[in-house]
Amino acid sequence: MRIFSGLFKSRDHPKNSYDSPSYTYFFGRSNSGKRVSDRTALQHTAVYACVRVLSEAIAQLPLHVYRYTENGKERVPTHPLFYLLHDQPNPEMTSFVFRETLMSHLLIYGNAYAQILRNGKGEVLGLYPLMPDKMKVDRDEKNRLIYIYSRYDEANPNLKKQGDIVLYADEVLHICGLGFDGLVGYSPIAMAKNSIGISIACEDYAASFFANGASPSGVLEHPGVIKNPERLRDAWAKAYGGHNSHRVAVLEEGTHYTPISIPNNEAQFLETRKFQVEEIARLYRVPLHMIGDLDRATFSNIEQMSLEFVMYSLDPWIVRWEQALQKALLSDSEKGQYFIKFNVDGLLRGDYASRMQGYSVGIQNGFLCPNDVRELEDMNLIPTEKGGFTYMVNGSMTPLSSAGAAYAKNIEKKEDNAE
Repeated sequence: MRIFSGLFKSRDHPKNSYDSPSYTYFFGRSNSGKRVSDRTALQHTAVYACVRVLSEAIAQLPLHVYRYTENGKERVPTHPLFYLLHDQPNPEMTSFVFRETLMSHLLIYGNAYAQILRNGKGEVLGLYPLMPDKMKVDRDEKNRLIYIYSRYDEANPNLKKQGDIVLYADEVLHICGLGFDGLVGYSPIAMAKNSIGISIACEDYAASFFANGASPSGVLEHPGVIKNPERLRDAWAKAYGGHNSHRVAVLEEGTHYTPISIPNNEAQFLETRKFQVEEIARLYRVPLHMIGDLDRATFSNIEQMSLEFVMYSLDPWIVRWEQALQKALLSDSEKGQYFIKFNVDGLLRGDYASRMQGYSVGIQNGFLCPNDVRELEDMNLIPTEKGGFTYMVNGSMTPLSSAGAAYAKNIEKKEDNAE
């Protein structure tokens, strides 16, 4: 197959540089001197915490297939996709692990890929994750999107060949993040390389500082001429450096030790580390209290911040997932009848007292019935004959269908008396 690489070039494959007139995108050495890659970034606790929070949030949400009906929608557990998405996309992993893995790819590389296995009828039989750093997106001679996967290991049991394997668009589930062409997303790690690099540099400095017994470096001063300064320095480092830094030093022949390093409090070391954690949380739009920073969290605002996390941080990712799943997995004939949706009601319910008060208002005003509430609370429904689907109004809690019946009878009596 002839591939026109000039029509479209991959932008998510980690490499040292990407040649573009408008910007430069790459993993690699940051301005702080530290190399930032997918591996080194995840070793930073703030990056790992943000990726974990968002990945587990997407993985834990119920994911269902629905069908449009005259009255709205209904869940379709008999649809072949329902079991794959809700329970087990392939024999080797659960739905939680599958979605957690793809979401972590999306947050690190800006793209998530999965191989779609189909039968002869085009029905989806399974989904297997593909590593984003081994994927390249291009176009073939007919200008169709193709996915070129470099396979040199046994991670995916369905790919038998080694080397570059060409997959067509109907064979790949692709969820892309923010990008400039709408086809391939860009890695948040690469875009925030300098901020993450500063954080890594701070951690390395702290590790080196404490490895030397939290003792600053300094100058050995001698009143005379030292014939072999290297020997004196090495002897000092061997005797009083590292784990020996707190030993009592013995200085001979008028030698004097003077520390020269700036103390950590004067260099605002802790403030710098704290600010970099906020920078990384800002990158992923994760509230600080969700990654262990409770300085600004109070009893009055922590619930509101959690709700804002669902609405402003999680919801955009959910929409990306839902639309990508529908585009890739539903056939053309199914797209007008079925849709795939996450259930976020459990994350938006708030505290128990507030929910019960809201349900009470809904029942008293006739727009909720007892079974509506029980379904929202994941409880068994009350049979219809026992009033489970009866809508009532405020006051005497009469059925909605009977509201105004007594008034109508009084009108009829007055009309009869008038005659």
